[in-house]
Amino acid sequence: MSGHSKWATTKHKKAVIDAKRGKLFAKLIKNIEVAARTGGGDPAGNPTLFDAIQKAKKSSVPNDNIDRAVKRGSGQEAGGADYQTIMYEGYGPGGVAVLVECLTDNRNRAASDVRVAFTRNGGQMADPGSVSYIFSRKGVVIVPKEGTDEDAVMEAVLEAGGEEVTDLGEQFEVLSEATDLVPVRTALQEAGIEYDSADVVFWPATQIEVDAEGARKILRLIDALEDSDDVQNVYANFDASDEVMAELDAE
Repeated sequence: MSGHSKWATTKHKKAVIDAKRGKLFAKLIKNIEVAARTGGGDPAGNPTLFDAIQKAKKSSVPNDNIDRAVKRGSGQEAGGADYQTIMYEGYGPGGVAVLVECLTDNRNRAASDVRVAFTRNGGQMADPGSVSYIFSRKGVVIVPKEGTDEDAVMEAVLEAGGEEVTDLGEQFEVLSEATDLVPVRTALQEAGIEYDSADVVFWPATQIEVDAEGARKILRLIDALEDSDDVQNVYANFDASDEVMAELDAE
């Protein structure tokens, strides 16, 4: 899954830029609100909310914003929107499969934004089921390297369901079944190992190798999709060599 790992590294760097624009904050707050509405406002009894709050705090979202989102989601405070999760499928340049996860209170706006992003960036939307079969649900925990090493991380997560630990450069990526995400995250906590985020993601079973130009085109499409406030996550099954990613990073 090297391609996914390189893309995860790219996304992490991009997240720093997004945070400055406030885009990431809005998406993280929305996640908290939905988690609180779905499973209640107590993080101790709602693992999804716990992880959403943890991720927001790691991204420097102010505590007041987090608290208000929990209250809106759990109904303690007025103003919460009725968000729906909608998945869109499509193909990017070079036939790369793309899954777009939206969290929206306006289906028509979300569909329009996604369609325009595909059309203007060399892609096309596809019928439901034509792309999603390539992906499966997986748990991914991102662990900063500071204060630990790969062996320690693997030892901590192995019995809890951790399948693979990948070196992303500045972090480790721990892969598991989606149902093992909470046990893996808990095992890291019990071992005294800090983690940056714990998410259930869509993981590609197969990948398409792309050159620098291909990577440039698919990343342009992903950027356009993520510019929509309704789009929470974008998943794509492309792979690119270290040399290609280094070339793009240098631009």
